[in-house]
Order: sequence, then C-alpha cells, then structure tokens
Amino acid sequence: MRSNLNLLSNMPNSLSKSLLVALMSASLMLTVGCSTPRTKPASVTDRSGGGYEPAPAGYYRVKKGDTLARIALDHGQAPRDVAQWNTAANPSFNPNVIEVGDLVLIRAPAGSKPVKVADKKPANDKADEPAPEPSKPEIVAEPGIRLSWPAKGKVSAEFSETNKGIDIAGKVGEPVLAASDGKVVYAGNSLRGYGNLVIVKHDNTYLTAYAHNSKLLVKEGDAVRKGQKIAEMGDTDTTSAKLHFELRVNGKPVNPTPYLQ
Repeated sequence: MRSNLNLLSNMPNSLSKSLLVALMSASLMLTVGCSTPRTKPASVTDRSGGGYEPAPAGYYRVKKGDTLARIALDHGQAPRDVAQWNTAANPSFNPNVIEVGDLVLIRAPAGSKPVKVADKKPANDKADEPAPEPSKPEIVAEPGIRLSWPAKGKVSAEFSETNKGIDIAGKVGEPVLAASDGKVVYAGNSLRGYGNLVIVKHDNTYLTAYAHNSKLLVKEGDAVRKGQKIAEMGDTDTTSAKLHFELRVNGKPVNPTPYLQ
C-alpha cells in the first residue's frame, strides 16, 4: 500500500488525482453490484381459470353461483331430465356437485322420448268426469298459450329486466293455482331467491314458475290441470307474502301478462 502511495506521490499532481478517482469509482461499482439481489422475471401466466372456450351447441358452461336446477330453468328444461341426460352421457356426473367451467348437457340427446304432459288425471278427479281434450300442438302461433291467473290479488311488481316475472300480493295460505295443464318438473327450494318453488312444464316450449310459497301441494312428476291448487302463498326467501310468477318460453323469461286471461 505504501509503495502505491509513493508511486502516486511521484506522479504528476493531475495524473495522481485522475487515477485516485478511477480507483474509487471502480470500488463503488463493485460494492453496489454485490449488494443488489437478483430477482426472477415476473410471471404473466393467467391461472385464474377464466379462459374457457365457448360451450358447444347443446351444452352450457357452468358459472359461479349456478345450480343444476337454475341451469335447467334458464334453458326451459326439467332439472331431473338434465340430470338424467348428463348421467347417461357421463356415468361419473354428480348433479349435486358441479364446478365452474364444467360442461352441462342442456338438450335432449338424439333418440330420447319427448316429454309427455298431463297424460293422466290428478288423483282427486272424479271418474265420471269427461276425458280431457287432446293436448295442444307443441309449437303454436302467438300468444301460444292461454294462462289463467295463478292467484287472486293486486300485481305489486311488473315484469322488467330485473324482475323476470310478476309479483302478486296476498296473504300467507292463500291458494296458488296452476296457470295451465302441465307436468310438475320441480318442487323444492334449492333455487336461491325463489323460496319454495313449483315449476310446471306445459310442453317443450313453455314453463311456468310459482315462487315464495309457504306450502307445496304437488311433487315432481305430478300431472296438474289448469286452475288446480298446487301450493299455498307464502313469504319464503322474500320480505312479504306474495306469489312471484314467471313464464319461460324456450327457457327465456317473458312478460306473462299478455298470456293471462
């Protein structure tokens, strides 16, 4: 070190200063380089699971919050039928455990039998009553189906983008009636926001739904007639006693008022 200092002292003043500055700069750069940690490059891979391909024709891709019953209702199908179709196509399919991104078959497979509607009398019909008229064609001109009012009372909420049917105000225990002949394809309370719910399938085009009941008087598979009491009005999953009534055409909610007589 002393020899280096002697060497510097023997150099011209300007040259010794330049060399000293160069040595100090090199030392500083080495120190900084050693103290700076190395980091891996940031990953930009999206692993959120949201990059699904569109569902093929006849299928629906499950979204967050879906249930099999809601998927069936939104596509104009009976929940039991949807479960059977998928189980037949995939024996490991569990209708009670569906995950986001799963594909669910929502159309009847080729060769399946069409739904039979109201092919027998309800148990409380009298034997001497005349036989029912033949069922209407599956697809008919608009309005397509004639519905009777499912409950007595004032319409408290009209059909809108947020209200997929109409609300009829009333009292707990008042009768809820089938709006037309059909077959009960759902009777339960697994659809959030609907409470105790009955869904009646009238043919392969039309469904009606009756929500918030206090008591259900029919079960899945029952044939019902227009005007038959199928439930009692209630306030399940809502804040006041009312009937929420929906009409679905090929699964799409439409304003039921023009169809009501």
